[in-house]
Amino acid sequence: MGWLGMWTAPLLAAVQQAAPSTPKATGMMAVMQRVPFPLLMTVAALAFLATLVASKFARKLQVPAILGVLLLGAAINPQETIFGPGAVENLHIISLTLLLFYAGLKTNIKQIRHFLGYGLLLAIGGVAVSSLIFGTLIYGIYQLYGSTLAHTGFMPLPLSLCMLVAACLGSTDAGATLSVLSSVSRYVPSRVRSLLEFESSVNDPAAILFLLLVLGLSFTQPETARALNDVTMTGVPGQIQAFIKSIGSGIMVGLILTYVGQYILRHFITSKDQILIVGIAISVAAYGLSTLLLGSGFIAAYVTGLFLANDIYENPVITSESLENSLESFNTMMEMLVFLLFGVLIDPANIRLVLPEGILCALALMLIARPLSVLAFSGASPFNWRENVLIAWCGLRGAVPLALSYTVIHAIPQLPGIDGATTLVFSDEVEGLIFLVVLLNLSLQGLSLPVLSRRLGLQGEDAEASPTAA
Repeated sequence: MGWLGMWTAPLLAAVQQAAPSTPKATGMMAVMQRVPFPLLMTVAALAFLATLVASKFARKLQVPAILGVLLLGAAINPQETIFGPGAVENLHIISLTLLLFYAGLKTNIKQIRHFLGYGLLLAIGGVAVSSLIFGTLIYGIYQLYGSTLAHTGFMPLPLSLCMLVAACLGSTDAGATLSVLSSVSRYVPSRVRSLLEFESSVNDPAAILFLLLVLGLSFTQPETARALNDVTMTGVPGQIQAFIKSIGSGIMVGLILTYVGQYILRHFITSKDQILIVGIAISVAAYGLSTLLLGSGFIAAYVTGLFLANDIYENPVITSESLENSLESFNTMMEMLVFLLFGVLIDPANIRLVLPEGILCALALMLIARPLSVLAFSGASPFNWRENVLIAWCGLRGAVPLALSYTVIHAIPQLPGIDGATTLVFSDEVEGLIFLVVLLNLSLQGLSLPVLSRRLGLQGEDAEASPTAA
């Protein structure tokens, strides 16, 4: 239980004692019977307001604001589970759908047209390279600890699960990176900022594609992860065929919903405040329709946002900027929800369970996997070595890896060689490992990015304009 949870526990206990007795229920209904809904609303509202305080405190420390929200959730950490597994998974599906739709809206192809090829290589190829390297490193770290702690009953993660964890942590968060770099913007060239934002927008669906592929190749049973909507096929050829079909269906649905969204935006929107309604409805419809057609709903949501934002509209109310700005606040709320929810639901014992391995894995991601993935495509890079160093260090992880973690945990029982006795142990290890890697990644790289930016001696637009102004 977190230290804030210790303060709220007596209040919840008093309310539960005062509440009238009702028939037994399970899951969310059980919580609703024990805790009045107005109290849940009040606690949720206070928690969201507290995220603003946590964000402000994190910014003063020059670390990403979302790190403060994650730690706030861990500090609240109630003793009782408020949401059942199904509710948590559905919340993350909705959040991830909207985050990917917004990532599509932010993918401005015109802004990086001079280095579009390198941006795509870094976003798509970089995810594959870093995930493969990181998955191998996780497996090596766990094998090392497994050989030294075999007498304690320590169970190292199998290779398939290590690759799933690495794929889950494959995408970066431009919002977290740029919020840290805002304090040293005079040292960050504008084209580097544009590349980082483009990479983050594109590598979100790229990480999901890689995760889909790893899931398909890992399964030996005719089952799949429900959240990623694979079709039932066995064998490597069948899984590859299922992967292609899932992506193809997602792209097809995304294009169809793009046409629907464009028609609505052109003919039915009369003011900017209506854009939010269209955005939420189209993104959720893209996920739902693609899921019903056994496609990837997340890819459909991203494709819909991508083509909506890069279209030209005759309606003067509709521009790519207005689309992005209308969804920005809602996207921020979804991102905060993912971090707050993950912090609230994490069991502190799971963090202690993987503390040594988690620290080593976080360092391996920051010092080996991310730099090597940038180095692998340096031959195609239009940037100088100082800019490439900064890009290699700008690999902060955000809301997407945390949301995908529940997909990985859901898939653990279906992986080969894992029985019911080890499923719970591996689930706890994966949850603690992902939390620790994201926590250390945001804090260590967040604190060091401004220092590195100054040391590299780069110049941003502010620094270039100041002599002229003088």
